[in-house]
Amino acid sequence: MQIGKRNFDLESHTYIMGILNVTPDSFSDGGKYTHLDQALFHVEEMLKDGMDILDIGGESTRPGYILIPDEEEIERVVPVIEAVKSRFDVPISLDTYKSKVARAGICAGADLINDIWGLKYDDQMASVIRKAEVPCVLMHNRKEAVYGNFVEDVLKDLKETIAIAHEAGIEDEKIILDPGIGFGKTYGQNLEMLNRLELLRKLGYPVLLGTSRKSVIGLTLDLPADERVEGTIVTTVFGVQKGCSIVRVHDVKENVRAVKMTEAILRSGQEA
Repeated sequence: MQIGKRNFDLESHTYIMGILNVTPDSFSDGGKYTHLDQALFHVEEMLKDGMDILDIGGESTRPGYILIPDEEEIERVVPVIEAVKSRFDVPISLDTYKSKVARAGICAGADLINDIWGLKYDDQMASVIRKAEVPCVLMHNRKEAVYGNFVEDVLKDLKETIAIAHEAGIEDEKIILDPGIGFGKTYGQNLEMLNRLELLRKLGYPVLLGTSRKSVIGLTLDLPADERVEGTIVTTVFGVQKGCSIVRVHDVKENVRAVKMTEAILRSGQEA
């Protein structure tokens, strides 16, 4: 898959997506990178640590988050996208579920749209993505964690998202799926989804895994957000073993090393 100017072999390697939240209220790093110079310094750090893709978000989507106007989100993300593009050679993902924000971000230089509502929040989003001919990450989400058969229902929801994409003319080659860890799921359901990630791969699309510092780790280890690196690394290793193509993380250096070690072990088994 081509994202920006770079080609990604999503079948045989797990890439690192680094997180840059230009928000005052994100659960883990809210307020740390709201000034442009701080944001750019952090991007430079993540690139040195081995980041492959940068994911920029302008609205917190933590539990209980406050919806902000499109214009405010655009004002947060567009200057950062433009500044990163002018200084660094890195594909940029824009984390938004709003078509107006996505359109502005793409015009500013975003190479991929990361939609936490899987095209189901804004009925113009699929059209914006298709017209721009950019790839997209489509995440599973629900307003309430109410399911009949949990895993089957998740797969059904994702198939609905894929159908929306197809109806808009988005090509399969531009679709990445995300199981939505921490969204519309209970603690136990998050763990079950992590344990059964291979079922998502059977839908035939690359999978992005985003667990970094999330509550499923905090609840398991009884640790605050800034002490969940080891727990995140375990989920990254699981993701590599289950065939995930991208992991979205705050702590780039540690997760790059975890991916490299895991892939070396898996390769040795294949060679044997």
